[in-house]
Amino acid sequence: MYYPLVKKALFQLDPERAHELTFRQLSRISGSPFEFLIRQSVPAKPVSCMGLSFKNPLGLAAGLDKDGDCIDALGAMGFGFIEVGTVTPRAQPGNDKPRLFRIVEAEGLINRMGFNNHGVDNLVNNVKKSRYGGILGINIGKNKDTPVENGKDDYLICMDKVYPHAGYIAINISSPNTPGLRTLQYGDALDDLLAGIKNKQKALHELHGKYVPVAVKIAPDLSTEELIQIADSLVRHNIDGVIATNTTLDRKLIQGLNYCEQTGGLSGRPLQLRSTEVIRLLAQELQGRLPIIGVGGIDSLTAAREKMAAGASLIQIYSGFIFRGPRLIKDIVNYL
Repeated sequence: MYYPLVKKALFQLDPERAHELTFRQLSRISGSPFEFLIRQSVPAKPVSCMGLSFKNPLGLAAGLDKDGDCIDALGAMGFGFIEVGTVTPRAQPGNDKPRLFRIVEAEGLINRMGFNNHGVDNLVNNVKKSRYGGILGINIGKNKDTPVENGKDDYLICMDKVYPHAGYIAINISSPNTPGLRTLQYGDALDDLLAGIKNKQKALHELHGKYVPVAVKIAPDLSTEELIQIADSLVRHNIDGVIATNTTLDRKLIQGLNYCEQTGGLSGRPLQLRSTEVIRLLAQELQGRLPIIGVGGIDSLTAAREKMAAGASLIQIYSGFIFRGPRLIKDIVNYL
């Protein structure tokens, strides 16, 4: 009810400034008498996936709450699960500003944030302080100054620290904004990374006495042959899930619009069709051997249903949430 007015004011500001202001206010509202302004009742629609029980199949994608600053406030809005991060072993500032752009006419966003975050230790402290009762995914990546050939070490460092506090762990090898990161999606580099992650997961399972599933987040800008190879690797290494997809470098659907020439990953409605195609191709190849979490351009009930019809067991929103507000959560979950 309030969001159209809030959005009108926020969209007058620089996108990153608007994000910072919003999160500051959410932190103040959470747990206060004013929490009713953001809390909404969403029906229970339980889903079992990756051995976990989700309150409903709609989650928040990584990237919005990088440091876990507003887990409780976002949880109050009715998400079935929340994914925080991407977080890296050490704090890093990310890329130079400006680095976030609204493609208003297409309801899309371009970002080249570059994994700006306060480091994994800060995230863990925030997670410990939260009271959120749903499934919390923690998305991890490598530091920008870590050579790609040593990237596995960064993922294992993060796994060590987040494992006791995560519902599941998401491995981000598909952001276009960290140099060389997407090369980890291919061939021997992918097999080496997945083997290391599974060995670490096994050791942490034994150490902590609980099994935390691992999902890998992939890019939309992959050929059919590359998707088949990735699916094969995920199955061979017994990965628990795949998140499809991250942002795209493709600009065909926003040609001629403001900021279309900006570098970075494009999300929102222009990504909707391609991410659904990737999900459909993965589902055909995987044949139910591991679940798919669908993300990319979900801005309506119809878009959510398309993702699930294509083969997604769970879905996530990000840009649609920014353009449509918390009401989108209720509209989707009510009728899924």
